[in-house]
Amino acid sequence: MGRSNGRKRPKTRRTPRSNPRGVLSVSARGFGFVQTAEGEYFVPASKMGTAFDGDFVEIAPSKVNRAHRQESKEHHETGGRPTARVVNVIMRNHETIVGRYEVAEPFGVVVPEDPRIPYDIFTRRSDAPHVNDGDMVRVRMVEYPTRHTAATGVVEEVLGREEDVRLDAEVVIARHKLETEFSSAALEEAAHAEVDVEGALAQGYRDLRGLTVFTIDPDDAKDFDDAVSLERVDAPHGGAPGTTGETRPLPAGAVWRLGVHIADVSYYVPWNSSIDLDARRRATSVYLADRVVPMLPEALSNEVCSLKPHEPRRAFTVDLWLDDRARLLDADFYPSIIESRARLTYGEAQEAIDADRKGKELTSANGDLTDGIAARIVALAAIARKRSAARTARGGIDFETTEAKVRLAQDGTPLSIELRRKTDATSLIEEAMILANEAVASFMDDSRFPCLYRVHETPSADTLAELVPLLQEFSSCRDLDVSRFVAGSPQEIQRVLANTAGRPEEELVSSLLLRSMKRALYRPYCESHFGLASVAYTHFTSPIRRYPDLVVHRMLKARLTKRGGDFDQQKSALSWIAEHASTMERTAEAAARESQEMKMCELLSSEVGSSFDGVISGVATYGAFVRLPCTVEGLVPVRSLGDEYFALDPVRRSLTGTDSGRVFRLGQKVRVVLVAVDARRRRLDFRLDRSEERSERRKRR
Repeated sequence: MGRSNGRKRPKTRRTPRSNPRGVLSVSARGFGFVQTAEGEYFVPASKMGTAFDGDFVEIAPSKVNRAHRQESKEHHETGGRPTARVVNVIMRNHETIVGRYEVAEPFGVVVPEDPRIPYDIFTRRSDAPHVNDGDMVRVRMVEYPTRHTAATGVVEEVLGREEDVRLDAEVVIARHKLETEFSSAALEEAAHAEVDVEGALAQGYRDLRGLTVFTIDPDDAKDFDDAVSLERVDAPHGGAPGTTGETRPLPAGAVWRLGVHIADVSYYVPWNSSIDLDARRRATSVYLADRVVPMLPEALSNEVCSLKPHEPRRAFTVDLWLDDRARLLDADFYPSIIESRARLTYGEAQEAIDADRKGKELTSANGDLTDGIAARIVALAAIARKRSAARTARGGIDFETTEAKVRLAQDGTPLSIELRRKTDATSLIEEAMILANEAVASFMDDSRFPCLYRVHETPSADTLAELVPLLQEFSSCRDLDVSRFVAGSPQEIQRVLANTAGRPEEELVSSLLLRSMKRALYRPYCESHFGLASVAYTHFTSPIRRYPDLVVHRMLKARLTKRGGDFDQQKSALSWIAEHASTMERTAEAAARESQEMKMCELLSSEVGSSFDGVISGVATYGAFVRLPCTVEGLVPVRSLGDEYFALDPVRRSLTGTDSGRVFRLGQKVRVVLVAVDARRRRLDFRLDRSEERSERRKRR
């Protein structure tokens, strides 16, 4: 053995330790999370460094500093995930930031509108002397903050005055970096687009103008990219009525031919055209409270592609041959020329269904809703019920959701909040589109031909397991089969929804289960769709507003005819398009939600001091979140509940007063008073109504 010189050998590592990396997601209260390959880490506000929400960061695992009470509280309330600190910002997410401009000579200081960005950005006042104190601006970052220097930037655009009611949308657009201007080349291409019926027929489009085709959409819809038709095909003379020059034999047992006719956007937007490049970047239309940020120029989306009534249009048709039990027997796909007979709203379609159900004669002011169309709507509703029942039997999960939409005055001022729920009329269109999407997906997958698919994975067992203690608090879920539920059995999830239907906890349980589902994504390969219980599913039915649908149209055309010269380019781009479209879909949903919530809060700002009935939708150490019937949420802070300490039970998701024993848990109905509103930050502050507090005291006696 060699002699030791008495000194310890330094501890060295043959390979350097690799720290976890991931995207930082910051909460409005300052702490955040980083999802990495090693799992999710909790990052206290004091360990955020100079990272912003959305930055790609490197983190180092650490321990919670028990000496700092706030860190310990945050760690406890977020479920005790492993803790880390940000050691390096690898990639910044924010090139520009929206905020309020404040004059502080010789600087103009931009205070970020997003509370998750806690750093002011300093600009030179002399570089933008035209900007006024209180203006909302977009600032381009020049230097990000460090431990020793402040963040600096340059004012790029003045969005408007803070008090301008139309500024909300501008803030949302700027925050999410939504494109609002089309290239001049794209606008030029769109301006020259025309239907050219004779040219279409010469190209092999089938002439379906003899069919009774109609659209059913929300009453405020401006673009119509899907239409339907329905014909009985078991007539004595045989053949499918309404077709021209078609010799396709009827499938044995066929009773109905359901036609789903989708705007043929791919004809007007060829691959790598200027319109296509603009649409590809956007990937989706974005529906804000007061406007639409379209994927395509309006000359296409609202005009030549829109399936307007009494005007011939190029379409891509899917014929779905059904038996008397609404089972699919066969499908046919082809380009067509259609002419819609009617533009109906969901309300008008529901009138026809309700009148038939009551055995009454339909009375409607809309001349388009003829007896023939009304009869087709009633038949479509019956088919939809059968299709929905069959989907439920094979494991499809139908969540009862409520969509809230703010109705605005012409100047952008909110007037009211409309709640939209599923009806027979909305279901009949939904079921027709689901069936068409499944048919196209199965055809492309069976053909082993390149395509984009809509994939929805089974929910995580860990996520479902976290719900079990909470669900078992309700008597309706006491007999829950835990093993099947945690395994993601769709039948067990269906049973939970059925058992809670009509009970006080129905909306809460449905919301919790919906949140536990994974997000549906676009993929360049076929996998099942859990929520719909579909073996193969794609998006084919909305090419005006979704780029993946446009891609599916192109791939289906290539499969039916011959591959174009750019087919290999399109095939190689499928993976990138799938990932990009999934990301932009999340961005569009977030922007739409924020826009609606801003207007809801603006409407409620005149109701400060008013009382509302609500349901507790979330709990944390600092308070309880209460959801109002209009779907907007606010916070009842624990400080408003008295001097006692409230302990959080993260498993049962409840708050319990240590002195009084008062309990606030998810799903509990409460009456609250609106105390304060911050519309721009979408924040409502509540306190319990005095009558609620008296009731709680009586319960404890």
